[in-house]
Amino acid sequence: MKNRKRIPSAVLPVPADLIQRRIYLMRGRKVMLSSDLAELYHVEPRVLVQAVKRNIDRFPADFVFQLTPDEYTFLKSQSVISSWGGVRRAMPYAFTEQGVAMLSSVLKSKRAIQVNIAIMRAFVRIRQVLSAHKNIARRIDDLETKYRAHDASSSIMQKFSKS
Repeated sequence: MKNRKRIPSAVLPVPADLIQRRIYLMRGRKVMLSSDLAELYHVEPRVLVQAVKRNIDRFPADFVFQLTPDEYTFLKSQSVISSWGGVRRAMPYAFTEQGVAMLSSVLKSKRAIQVNIAIMRAFVRIRQVLSAHKNIARRIDDLETKYRAHDASSSIMQKFSKS
């Protein structure tokens, strides 16, 4: 067995915040666009899409979908990214977390493997942040419920004390 060097996670080829800024919410799912993924993998978008089309059985509809013109226009209008590649012949594809994971089986370069590791960690981090926010929101709701109950019982006590 060959002696392989392990790349420490601190030396990953792409900063986590760069990846997280390229994860969008589309059709109720967190996705990354084919153009962003191609840039991260250092391949042309058409090469990435060709690899997917050659292995289409690995990419069901819940792993990848093509944006509609309206979705693409909406993303452009909401984005602070100034350049979206000029004139497009085809709409970009959106890859869910599972679709991105499947890309590692069709893009086999060392960079693709390392970028995929970084992307998977970014998706996990987003889930952790969202989960923490849900917990905080639930705690606030609980406190508001207790406050309302306390406020209601206080007003009843005040009515009895005035009588």
